[in-house]
Amino acid sequence: MKLFTKLALVSAVAVSSNAMAMQAMDDAALSSTTGQDGISIGIGISRVEIDKLHVFDGDGLAGGYNTVTVNSGVVTSTPTTAAAGAITINDVVVGAPMTAKIIPDPNDATKQIEDPSGAKTLDVTRTISATDHNLANLVIDTDGGNGSPFLNVAATVSGLDISLGKIEVNDVTSSSKAGAYVAGTGSAEILSGLSLKTGRMTANIQLGNTPQGAMIKLDGSMIGGLEINDLALKDASAGGGGYITIGGIKLKDTGTSDLALNADVAVTKEGLAVTAMKNAAGTDIYITKVVLGGGTIASGDTPFQGTGAGSASIGDVAISGMKVWNGAAGLAAIPGAANGAVITIAGH
Repeated sequence: MKLFTKLALVSAVAVSSNAMAMQAMDDAALSSTTGQDGISIGIGISRVEIDKLHVFDGDGLAGGYNTVTVNSGVVTSTPTTAAAGAITINDVVVGAPMTAKIIPDPNDATKQIEDPSGAKTLDVTRTISATDHNLANLVIDTDGGNGSPFLNVAATVSGLDISLGKIEVNDVTSSSKAGAYVAGTGSAEILSGLSLKTGRMTANIQLGNTPQGAMIKLDGSMIGGLEINDLALKDASAGGGGYITIGGIKLKDTGTSDLALNADVAVTKEGLAVTAMKNAAGTDIYITKVVLGGGTIASGDTPFQGTGAGSASIGDVAISGMKVWNGAAGLAAIPGAANGAVITIAGH
């Protein structure tokens, strides 16, 4: 009997221990066991509006410039001291990807047409997924990196519809707030505005050390390519007043309908270096409705609504299979695969 009692006691202790091992684990304990530490962030924004975006140049054109005037046939050039200026972008709108709403054709039940009212609907081919309509999803991890630690941020970004209003240059005044600049009332239009359509994309950002070779790597494909529409460059000079207008620019990879996002962004000692257009097959660019002049534009109309002389398009322009090299790769007698263009951005 004593032996049976001892066996029962040992069995009870064993069962109790196993029961503890099978208890539910909280998130902290589970992550330590399964390696699922880290932070996930979903950003749910469907629209952002900015009235004005200013980029200030605090010292203007280095060394000053000459102001040229013509009076009764006499040309006068007057040295002018440089002054602070600003680029101003008006009416910036960044929104969820939209597409024309499709409805049944009232004249033919077997067909569908775009809603003549201009109504739009969410374009799920450009969202993160058919069910995930976040602006962006971020997955953040830190890694020891075998002695070279880094922070890794994996981002998935929805396609966007971006609209920019008039882009102009302004004079600048200083405010009383610790030398901050304020755009003045003097302005000259550069661009009448433009719109962009982007597809969904992925980016991986590494801070600290960068085992991937660059701080930011863009990957994936921009579904449907990149579209830039309604671009109008204005000549605001006294002898000008006309526009160079482009109805649309479409960029895609040669042989496909999408645009690969194979780009690197690094911060070098010389500035921000962006390496892009690395597609070995090349890039196709199609430009529609190129107009030089714009014609006569009525008050309230856009540069695309001009009439008369100068308002007609010179035609469309197509560039196929454009490949880009940089450095020694492009200087070889027989270049290898295209390694892209390097764009360096820095102050001066």
